[in-house]
Amino acid sequence: MTSFVSFCSRFGIAVLLVALADFFFYDQPIGITVLLFAIVTAGAVVAVHPAALNSPMPWLKPACLLVALLPLAENVSALSVSVALVAMVVFALSLAGRLQHRIARIAVQIALFLLAVPLRFIRDFIRWRKTPRRFGRRRIRFASIAVWVMPLTLGAVFLTLFGAANPVIDYWLSLIDLMKLLDLIQLARIAFWLIVLACVWALLRPRLPRFRRLIPRPRQNLAGAQPAAKPERHVVEDIVFGKGAILRALIVFNALFALQTGLDAAYLWGGVALPDGMSYAAYAHRGAYPLIATALLAAGFVLAALRPGSETSSDPLIRRLVYAWVAQNIVLVISSILRLDLYIGVYALTYWRIAAFVWMGLVASGLALIIARIALGKSNEWLFSANLLTLSATLYACCFINFAAMIANFNVDHSLEMSGSGTPLDAEYLRSFGAVALPALDRYYMHQTGHLTTWVVDLQTADDYIAEQKKWRAWSFRAWRLVQVLDKRGPLVLPPPRQPTQPSQPSVPDR
Repeated sequence: MTSFVSFCSRFGIAVLLVALADFFFYDQPIGITVLLFAIVTAGAVVAVHPAALNSPMPWLKPACLLVALLPLAENVSALSVSVALVAMVVFALSLAGRLQHRIARIAVQIALFLLAVPLRFIRDFIRWRKTPRRFGRRRIRFASIAVWVMPLTLGAVFLTLFGAANPVIDYWLSLIDLMKLLDLIQLARIAFWLIVLACVWALLRPRLPRFRRLIPRPRQNLAGAQPAAKPERHVVEDIVFGKGAILRALIVFNALFALQTGLDAAYLWGGVALPDGMSYAAYAHRGAYPLIATALLAAGFVLAALRPGSETSSDPLIRRLVYAWVAQNIVLVISSILRLDLYIGVYALTYWRIAAFVWMGLVASGLALIIARIALGKSNEWLFSANLLTLSATLYACCFINFAAMIANFNVDHSLEMSGSGTPLDAEYLRSFGAVALPALDRYYMHQTGHLTTWVVDLQTADDYIAEQKKWRAWSFRAWRLVQVLDKRGPLVLPPPRQPTQPSQPSVPDR
């Protein structure tokens, strides 16, 4: 009985959340409604887990969730929605008492939870239908349905009789257009309902998939039995990947990386002339991304060579060589960042180049954490958790950065028309960002013509954006700030039309 009531109450809450999602999102602009829906869903999760409020600090988990949801108030994007979704999963698992205490295991739990979301409701519904009879649940389900047969049947009869007797009720009934109601039921809308139902149900009843252990446990050696001889392939592995091989590999790798670092220092920062036909921008762009792949490969080698408890991890000389090599890798990543910066200074800024900057910074921090793991004697799980925290903090901070406005301002300020160097401004690329690029374009056209943007597509973009933001569902803090800037543009002042030049008449000689 308790399980039946619990299922029905959760299902009722899920249906209400689906209806709210339909009101907020379906065929509507996306904005502050995402934050409101997340807050209401979090309240529903708390409602189905009331025992979680008996903890010593019941406000701590909701406060952490609110901090994670703040990017939705700044701007709704794929990144801010992803951060909010992960935070909601962690919040639901913590209230259900299923959250692990180690960051690496929490990441695995989040991945398993998201994989199980599409089929969670179907599986729970099938399990509820197959409940054993000893609790009388089939009888309860039948009674819960049968109890409504008589009231609904007689109610329909009474309503029909009242419609025949009362013209007002008859008029109300005539307004009900069943065909129009059927038109509202669209396949896209039903699919939207099912997706929302699957997501909110997984949060209301957070469970993780269970996997059966298919690998048999190893048998214990009998007392007095001699250990088996090491296979020949293990002997080969000990030679090829043993202490001597790793020591020689580190010596070779340090020499190669020192050569690469020396070439960068000479050509990029020392002013040494490049070979004929090669520009500094081409030199910088050619090595930016392969060097990052080199650093990642080096990190993998270090983790494999200095496994905790291995013979190589305790050798002082190998540890010093690893420190020197990882330090050279960090210098290599910094060189890649400077290479990319030189290239952007010539060929402008794009989304992918910003992503490359962020990725290179994460690689550099990961290499530094590898040194910390070796020096402190930590495990690989500690390294994974530290990198995961760094990645989470970076993505959370990126939610508050307006990259589109950053790209537009940088490209305008460093364009050939504004600075006298670089490449000509690609205005069409900036227009693809929408209204967020209009302040930068206004500054560009003011410099060029003395007037604001007069392109019809720009004016239409500004008008459509301001009209869209007048709908309360589309509100966000970033959009509100942009509307304040666009409103200050004032009425459009068109430049005076150019007078057509008349062709000069040939002079007629005096006669």
